[in-house]
Amino acid sequence: MTTNRLCEPDPTDLTLSDYDRRELIGWAADCVRRLLPVFVKHRPDDGRLATALDAVNDFRAGNLTVEPMRKQAFTCHAAARDCEDLAAESVARACGQVVAIAHMGGHARNLARYTRKALSGAALASELAYQCAHVPDRFRTYVYG
Repeated sequence: MTTNRLCEPDPTDLTLSDYDRRELIGWAADCVRRLLPVFVKHRPDDGRLATALDAVNDFRAGNLTVEPMRKQAFTCHAAARDCEDLAAESVARACGQVVAIAHMGGHARNLARYTRKALSGAALASELAYQCAHVPDRFRTYVYG
């Protein structure tokens, strides 16, 4: 497990250190927040994803442990099952994966996959470019290979 806060995490370590997960989840949550309007357009009264993303802030601050975050991730996947629109479902799944980074850093690797299911065309290209450009440098290889 990575202990040096300045080094690149081991790409074979799916769990990562607590410090690494707190940093990585911040980037990933920012990315999902950019996708959230796709979900809200189809489910305007469903606040589960927003609540889960708010929990990320509490996790990063040390106010929530892994178990409540796992429950939030499951809630996002329940929201996905309630979607009738593939793009909205994909955003909910992306959110669930991002929130699950609190449990295991490897979940960050699913963000681009669900972004590809949620968007298309120029919007997709722009969003993937944003995600790649904003991932903390030391996580670039970990997330993207």
